[in-house]
Amino acid sequence: MARGKFRFRFTGKKMLPYLLVSPYLLFVIVFVLFPVFFCFFLTFNKWNIISPMHFIGLRNYSRLWHDRLFWKAIGNTLKFLLLHIPLQIVASLSLAALLNRKIRGLSFFRVSFFIPVIVSGVVVTILWQQMLGYDAGLLNRLLGKLGIRQIGWLVNPDLAIYSIAVMATWKNMGLYVILFLIGLQTVPTQYYEAAKLEGATRWQQFYHITLPMINPTIFMVVILSTIGGFSLFIEPYIMTGGGPLNQTLSAVLYIYKQAFQYYNMGYSATLGFFYALMIMTVVLLQKKLIEKEN
Repeated sequence: MARGKFRFRFTGKKMLPYLLVSPYLLFVIVFVLFPVFFCFFLTFNKWNIISPMHFIGLRNYSRLWHDRLFWKAIGNTLKFLLLHIPLQIVASLSLAALLNRKIRGLSFFRVSFFIPVIVSGVVVTILWQQMLGYDAGLLNRLLGKLGIRQIGWLVNPDLAIYSIAVMATWKNMGLYVILFLIGLQTVPTQYYEAAKLEGATRWQQFYHITLPMINPTIFMVVILSTIGGFSLFIEPYIMTGGGPLNQTLSAVLYIYKQAFQYYNMGYSATLGFFYALMIMTVVLLQKKLIEKEN
């Protein structure tokens, strides 16, 4: 009897860690592993939700390779990133440097910059859509009063994607300001005091002390901005619908249209799977590049 009780207790203790992690494992299996494998399975099939799946082999991949509109959407997303990431880093780091000083109402300013992050992206996008409107937009009204010609922020094919990039940068700036602020506050003040004794200017202190010390934070911001930029969807979906002339059609918006407008679930899964691999590749290249710079 004693041996049986001992075995039972030992087995119970051994199973306890597995029981504790089982909810998380179940979550990963249901919401991560299964969607990934199902998405990969769909890439070899033609399916419109209503009719049964039809196996077509590698036709979806062949279609992807020759789909000019998809590659145009990729190009639009890259244009967005070329402005969004540098602007995000410069603006966020500049504001964080200002908020790292002792000024009046510091807590108020920190909270104010973070408000757009917690507000719904749809609400923010609609507000910016009204502000950037061509005829009734607030910004063009102000330009008209100053005697300046109206600008087609969202209707000019050469300007629309960059207008969206500025809007997205403003929307996410508060989060990155907080991250940079945390990074700046971890830099030891002794380094700045020693640099002042050596006669270093503020710019020299910033370049030789601040930037190297907050490099991990810069790397994090670059990665998060890249992933967020590749996920561009709400802004073009609401503000332009992908127009004008498909110049603001992002890759995620195109994948969405293939799935929920044209019901090409197999092809949409192929686009999504390929796009996910592309994002992972870009992030890994960024990581290696930043490590090499260090």
